[in-house]
Amino acid sequence: MAPPPRSVARLLTTAIVMLAVSPAFTATPNTATAPNGKLIWQALPDLPDPIGVAGPFVGVHNDALIVAGGANFPVAPGEDLWTATKVWHDDAWVLTRDADDTYTWHSGFKLDKPVAYGACVSTPRGVVCIGGNTGDTTYADVFLLTWDPATKQIAQTPLPPLPQPCANMAATLIGSTVYVAGGHTGPTLASAAHLFYRLDLSTLDDPAGSRQWDALPPWPGPERAFNLVVAQHNGFDDCVYVIGGRRQTPGVEGDAGIIAMADVYEFDPKRYDASAFDAATGAYAGVGTFAEPWRRRADAPKPTMAGTGAAIGQSHIFVLSGADGEIIKRMLADPDLVQHHPGFPKRAWAYHTITDTWIDAGPIPSNQVTTPVTRWADALIVAAGEVRPRVRTAQVWRITPRVVDRSFGTLNFAVLGVYLLATVGVGVYFMRKNRSTDDFFRGGKQVAWWAAGCSIYATMLSSITYMAIPAKAFAQDWVYLMGNMMIIAVAPIAVYLALPFFRRIDATSAYEYLEQRFNRPVRLFASAMFTLFHVFRMAIVMSLAGLALATVTPMTAWQCVLIMGVLSMLYSTLGGVEAVIWTDTIQTFVLLGGALLCFALMVLGTDGGFGSFVDTALREGKLHTFNLHLDPSSANLALWVVIVGALGQNISSYTSDQAVVQRYMTTPTEKRAAASIWMAAILTVPSTLLFFALGTGLFTFYHSHPDKLDPTFMTDQIFPLFIADEVPVGVAGLIVAGIFAAAQSTISTSMNSTATALVTDFLRPFNVCRSERSYLNVARTATLAFGVVGTLLGLLFVSPHIKSLFDQFLKIIGLFMGVLGGLFALGILTRRCNGPGALVGVVCGAAVMFGLPFVSKINGFLYATIGIATCFVIGYVVSFALPARRHDLTGLTVHTLAPADTGDVNRGQREPESVGGN
Repeated sequence: MAPPPRSVARLLTTAIVMLAVSPAFTATPNTATAPNGKLIWQALPDLPDPIGVAGPFVGVHNDALIVAGGANFPVAPGEDLWTATKVWHDDAWVLTRDADDTYTWHSGFKLDKPVAYGACVSTPRGVVCIGGNTGDTTYADVFLLTWDPATKQIAQTPLPPLPQPCANMAATLIGSTVYVAGGHTGPTLASAAHLFYRLDLSTLDDPAGSRQWDALPPWPGPERAFNLVVAQHNGFDDCVYVIGGRRQTPGVEGDAGIIAMADVYEFDPKRYDASAFDAATGAYAGVGTFAEPWRRRADAPKPTMAGTGAAIGQSHIFVLSGADGEIIKRMLADPDLVQHHPGFPKRAWAYHTITDTWIDAGPIPSNQVTTPVTRWADALIVAAGEVRPRVRTAQVWRITPRVVDRSFGTLNFAVLGVYLLATVGVGVYFMRKNRSTDDFFRGGKQVAWWAAGCSIYATMLSSITYMAIPAKAFAQDWVYLMGNMMIIAVAPIAVYLALPFFRRIDATSAYEYLEQRFNRPVRLFASAMFTLFHVFRMAIVMSLAGLALATVTPMTAWQCVLIMGVLSMLYSTLGGVEAVIWTDTIQTFVLLGGALLCFALMVLGTDGGFGSFVDTALREGKLHTFNLHLDPSSANLALWVVIVGALGQNISSYTSDQAVVQRYMTTPTEKRAAASIWMAAILTVPSTLLFFALGTGLFTFYHSHPDKLDPTFMTDQIFPLFIADEVPVGVAGLIVAGIFAAAQSTISTSMNSTATALVTDFLRPFNVCRSERSYLNVARTATLAFGVVGTLLGLLFVSPHIKSLFDQFLKIIGLFMGVLGGLFALGILTRRCNGPGALVGVVCGAAVMFGLPFVSKINGFLYATIGIATCFVIGYVVSFALPARRHDLTGLTVHTLAPADTGDVNRGQREPESVGGN
């Protein structure tokens, strides 16, 4: 649409001013930080339009900021702003930055028509621009803006249009899907509607894709326009948040009828069943997990209209601008106030999606409404907009969260340093006792049963449990609780089924059993799978602990990973398994003592004490333990998924994980080894309750004190955040040392057990070394080498984009250890399975497990159980088809175990394999 004829003079005036600005305007940014706020605002070069525009499309593509369209009130010389005519623009500008942090504006680009007040989102494809209006004409058009840095040109490509015209709505992006909510379909606010659409951009490349917008069930609240729409993680899933906006009172025109809104709604795409929605009637009939994709959340402290909001960190939403309606009320009483408008309130607000709380995020230097916010690299960008009625601005801001400088303190450093040096001292002490590989790998079979039990417990605990489980319970609930309790159910299997076989063959490596039961290739394949698993396990544990320690010390996560890796290499290489076991034992008491103290501080710090702790936990569903549905792919784990998945994980760990089985072989007798397993299992019960209670305590504490949450922290760092800010000096150092020690416990165990597997399974059978001393030297070298590899991978795994390292850890357990559990089940439970069948079963099982994440949405918690079942079924069936050499199975299966054989060495005569047996 062409501008009205009477605005030509104003346009000419604007054009003359703009000609004074070169097509490529270069400048460096200035910083304008509002004091005491949670954000840092940095001024970038102003938009080339000196008046500025409101309602532009703003986004980032190919590392360039695009600002296009918009509307303003050009004022001719001698003319009053309040008599000027509003003009819509088709201009577009691009801001680029150089390596030296110099910013350059490029202008002279045009859209296919003047347009403003639409919605937009930045995507890897370009900036998706949606709807908008020109004068009284509202559009359904959608197009893509892209920037070519080589040609320095903008391209505009049409996309599928909205089902109906819409303006003054907002949009966000989850994955490849664009969501649009709110807006009005006509020229005025009276046409505000319940509009909620989505477009999956990935379908645009698929000839069979829908290539159209899908209507979704709207939020369970009034219609609105000028609202915020933000995507953020809520602890379970990435969700869409609809915040505030305004609507018109029916029958009341003008400002008197404007209703400013502060309500907030959350839409979870994973709880939405498209087949249950009737777009024609708007009726939604989802059931079970999909019963209600929307839920009402806490209202914002103030109404927010025409503002900007963005996700910061993993669970915060910041409202960076907006009108709260207070001036409108004052203008109704004093109409002259409109020409003396003081501007919109310069204050930011922050919402935390997990605790469902709002805080005052402090003052801001500018409140620019009717403009979107976009992300450019690690910062948010607010460009142009409206600062008062009819008054635009050309200001462009770069916004980043303020990083709080936390001092760890000399005393805390001293405690941490002494503790870590002591662990190295343990390695030096036991170095003198290692005269053979039996000493290095099995402690000479003289380790106390209770120390071996603590070591099994600490090995399975690690920093994954100490930090990730409280973080998971903080963000979600207690659904994972029953999974940990399954260790009690698996302990009898380990004691009465697996342990006797390992003790009878006097195994140093668990995989020696597989060679005796099947053949050497099966043993080598299993040992290699175990080694890969533990290398990755080391990396995940170090990365998680590194991220935690970086929050409470001046060191970076990478530096923490390096220190952990080096110290673990030192005492593991020097002291062998006995050093590992005794440091594990010390660490068990430090970890549990620190956890108890922290829980007490959390409850005492919750407003209202223990009573409020219980009330808040119950009211917010934080003690919820069971999900009674059948969906195996839901992020909200069903009870059967937790039980079945945890049984698979623990069966695999307690029967086929060299790191655990190795502890069975360090005690003098089988009876004492069984006692160590029971001790580890029994310790799990109170400690599991304690760690989940820690998560709930964190939730109730930060629900009472949301201002103490730090948006720069990942969710997995919530427990270290509490330790850094709330635990007394000195004690905090000891607890941080405990976190460090928990990681080192797992790392050192993995280093020692992988070295054990290498020497025992890959070198000894082939007589690679000529003397026991040579094997011992190789064992120490292998320990060091695996430590180096695990540490390097840990540096790569340090990523703030991982929502939950606990979830990633469970998937890796399933991918590697589930198949090994199935292999041991084949050996122990059947007589019919032979070596070739077992090898085919484990190879096929591994292939299935590695491909499963790409072809199925099934929850990763089930991976271990699926791995066991896949390997078992394929191996057993294939054994009927593949011939194998018959050999003696006496003492190698439950069917051929001699009842009188209760010692720790092989006794009695073996019976031949039964062709028609189990």
